[in-house]
Amino acid sequence: MSEETTTTTVATKAPAVAFKDLLIPLSIIISGVAIGMGLYFGTGSAAPQGAAGVAKNAPQEAPAADTTDKINPVTEADWIKGNVNARVKIVEYSDFECPFCKRHHETMKVIAEKYGDQVAWVFRQFPLEQLHQKAMPVAIASECVGELGGDAAFWTFTDRYFEETLTNDRTNIETLIPTLVAETGVNKARFTECFESERTKSAVEEDVADAVETGGRGTPWSVLIGPDGKTYPINGAQPASVIEQTIEAALQSA
Repeated sequence: MSEETTTTTVATKAPAVAFKDLLIPLSIIISGVAIGMGLYFGTGSAAPQGAAGVAKNAPQEAPAADTTDKINPVTEADWIKGNVNARVKIVEYSDFECPFCKRHHETMKVIAEKYGDQVAWVFRQFPLEQLHQKAMPVAIASECVGELGGDAAFWTFTDRYFEETLTNDRTNIETLIPTLVAETGVNKARFTECFESERTKSAVEEDVADAVETGGRGTPWSVLIGPDGKTYPINGAQPASVIEQTIEAALQSA
């Protein structure tokens, strides 16, 4: 009885296995036909197969042209930390409410301290209004402070703002701006007149246009100008080591 049961079991399973084996190639054929019809009716022709075919037909984006040489010349009218005649100038286009600009500002302090008179740090405005609505008012305020108090007042305001800002439009500028203006020693009434008139907005907009012309598409965006006038892009909040390598390359190529 035991032997009959074992044999029956094997006999019962054998046809099932054979039928299953037949289903596998049949399903492959059906799938192939379905895919082929989908490609034909979906695109009008069969798509190229394999990685080589995809690479050959994929659109290739041309690398962005380097337009950093279109930068407006650095003059004494710029906000400069260091010597305007330094061998290397780093022009930074910054947004006061950008978190990466806040980080980059600290990095540039390190660079300025390390290189001293060899490197001039130039600050230009690049408020991204579509992202940070508070960035433009702060930029206008900083320009007013600079207009009324000179380079020292401008850098005091700028350094302190980046120390205090919460970034991404979370900063209470209604409180912070007057506080920083007081720290700079600029006359409050004269500042208020300048700020409310928005007369420095045109200077901000000129910087923004210059940033875009040189290839800036986000902040921070910087252009290094070497001793021979050659320009180098510095995109984003790079580590100090990367900026130092760019400085050294510029110095060696002169």
